[in-house]
Amino acid sequence: MADFTMPALGADMETGKIVQWHVKPGDPVKSGDVVAVVETHKGAIDVECFLDGVINNLAPPDVELPVGAVLATVHTADTAGTATVKPTAPPDERVRLSPAARRRARERSLSLDAVPGKPADGVVARTVTKTGFDPTQMRQAIAAAMGRSKREIPHYYLSSTIDFGTAQTWLEVWNHQREPIDRLLPAVLMLKATAKALVEVPQLNGFYENGAYRAAPAIHLGWAVALRGGGLVAPAIHDAHQKTLPELMAALRDLVQRARAGGLRSSELTDPTITVTSLGERGAESVLGVIYPPQVAIVGFGRVVQRPWVLAGQVVPRALVTVSLAADHRASDGHVGGQLLAAIDTALQSPDQL
Repeated sequence: MADFTMPALGADMETGKIVQWHVKPGDPVKSGDVVAVVETHKGAIDVECFLDGVINNLAPPDVELPVGAVLATVHTADTAGTATVKPTAPPDERVRLSPAARRRARERSLSLDAVPGKPADGVVARTVTKTGFDPTQMRQAIAAAMGRSKREIPHYYLSSTIDFGTAQTWLEVWNHQREPIDRLLPAVLMLKATAKALVEVPQLNGFYENGAYRAAPAIHLGWAVALRGGGLVAPAIHDAHQKTLPELMAALRDLVQRARAGGLRSSELTDPTITVTSLGERGAESVLGVIYPPQVAIVGFGRVVQRPWVLAGQVVPRALVTVSLAADHRASDGHVGGQLLAAIDTALQSPDQL
């Protein structure tokens, strides 16, 4: 038996409360299933279970609970004397359904393994209205997290001006040949270049916890999203280094839409390994970020601007972007930080290889 606890959805979260359970006592759950909606100052967030087993002892809704509080217990299949999960079909035969569809099937005593699909029958599953966040509360939480970061983390800062002309020209050709839905934003090239650079310079992809640096096994880029009501969240794009540019564009579009609609998952908020922020076309020319603990770095891209640039011995107008790095001196030094910026530059000079 293992405890399922209130996740720490970022360094600025201290409490949360269950808005709705998607399961009931005795239900089987699998790792990755969305089992509850938790309300925090960031809004209502879908919380996933991280265990396979049978869930019981559900915490009551609408009770404020601290991070780490027990929300439920999960009786795992290898726990002696406890309930176990019924055998499931092999992965290629397993019915893939949403939690709402699974609840509806349980209510009607239907076997999912025997029914490959069900037409709509007018029955509406019980849903929960995703409540918005309090902008003042979020701003206070952000201030607390960033204040802690500046007090406890010895930041060092680096920046580099990068020729974005080759990437911009390549992007224009790519987009001209495709429908609007398949076009890419400059931010996607910046994200992929950062992910590719982190493969070469992994010392900045990880966490500083308990007095030591711990490298992350994968590259989950936290993308800073400005919310319409004010405030920021930085959910993760998982395994960014393994995604193609179209896959990364689709993931970015989906993540931003769900962040602004209050539809993020807990895993997207708990496991970014580094944060990337871009000020976009209307932003400033450079940004100096504040590290989001326990991460050890944040990369910032300013607005792409036309400036004089020396190319092949000639001064020409060129698209340039200022890339900045704020990093934790406990985990790395300026030499490593400089290597990361140089690797980002190199990657952006060969956009067809991203």
